[in-house]
Amino acid sequence: MSDQAVLRISRELSQIQHAADLSIAVDYDESDIRHVRAVILGPPETPYQFGFFEFAIKFGKEYPARPPDVRALTTNGGSCRFSPNLYAGGKVCLSILGTWSGDRGEEWSSAQGLESVLISIQSLMSSNPYENEPGFDDAKSASDKLNMEQYKCKIRHETIRIAVIQPLEIALGILPDGTEKPATNRDLKDDDSSEDEAATSGTPFFDLRKRRFLWYYESYMQLVESEARLVQPKSQFQWMPFEHGNNAMDGHFNYPELKRRLALIRDRISKETEKWKLQGLQAKKDEIGIAVNLQRQFEQIVENLKHHKNYSLDLNLVDENPFLWRLTYFGRPTTPLEGGIIKIRIHLSTQFPREQPRVFLDVPLSHVRVSPQGVLCYFPKKTEDMLHHIEAIVAALEEDDPPYDPRTTVNPEASKLFWGSPDDRKKYKRTLRKDVERSVEDALG
Repeated sequence: MSDQAVLRISRELSQIQHAADLSIAVDYDESDIRHVRAVILGPPETPYQFGFFEFAIKFGKEYPARPPDVRALTTNGGSCRFSPNLYAGGKVCLSILGTWSGDRGEEWSSAQGLESVLISIQSLMSSNPYENEPGFDDAKSASDKLNMEQYKCKIRHETIRIAVIQPLEIALGILPDGTEKPATNRDLKDDDSSEDEAATSGTPFFDLRKRRFLWYYESYMQLVESEARLVQPKSQFQWMPFEHGNNAMDGHFNYPELKRRLALIRDRISKETEKWKLQGLQAKKDEIGIAVNLQRQFEQIVENLKHHKNYSLDLNLVDENPFLWRLTYFGRPTTPLEGGIIKIRIHLSTQFPREQPRVFLDVPLSHVRVSPQGVLCYFPKKTEDMLHHIEAIVAALEEDDPPYDPRTTVNPEASKLFWGSPDDRKKYKRTLRKDVERSVEDALG
């Protein structure tokens, strides 16, 4: 591969890593940049919603004259076909990749790149994936319409089971029976995934999956509970006309089991977050570099707040631990939280910034950016700089009229009110106002 091609791949990776697209993440082998891993977040309001679908991408010597080779990894060990175009064996059928015969103008050109490939794959995860099958135009009978609904039902189930639960159980060392064990490289295999898939999936994206899981936990649970009312436990999936042999989505529904596993993952992530405190104190005692770095960042931010006479924020370390910050936000006039006293915990890992902070509110807040579990959804401009984290936390809380984006609105009930009717919006504001007033009572009580 030429130096020019390597520079182009580097540029494309950097553009994706620094872009504002919340649906795509990439990582690569530092010893060989031609080997890339990507995660695509299942689009909202589709059967794939908030699933983490992983792909292996390999750039050949002729790139960009020829497209990269792409293989789906989220396949349950090669046994689950997630779409007419995403085969159980990992094949991705797309005209842009040369793996499917498309119309003129849909073929690969050197003007395209990694981002266009990933966006094209994401487009396969549509609200009605059945229509991606050739011959769909002729699917007009009642049985065809029934197939479409049944297909979406089993994709929803397997998205939760395979694209959400399984990789997190691997990352957290949870066995399928619910028991726990330390996660090691040797143990990155469970009963539901092949050694190849487990070894290649997850590691660069473990932190991303955990943080997003905390954001979307309530959405996952709502989906599980609503779908459980529609299907009987242990009922078998129906095969579609285009499914056959080892290239199908086979299995059965078991939403009660998925609910149990989701709750266990949530508990395990909470325990892991609590362990960060003890690990942080030990790192401080041992004078590990990251402990010194976070202590220095904390002191600089406090000085910055004093210098700018920012009286809306108070920042402290809990038990002088640089890995557990206490931020108190005093709601400023004309903001949604005017007059409130919002106490916030910022948990940091000894692996920061590779592992990003987990931010929790200590007071209930019916806010579109705050999950029912108290997890705050926010986006710092620079992930390695804690000042940017503080600024992003405040910006998320103060945002008065956020754009509609289900990927960033992590409180389903609050979001339903905020983007509902004018009366619903008024109810949202009243509910939030009551929570703000209660925050003052709790702080002073």
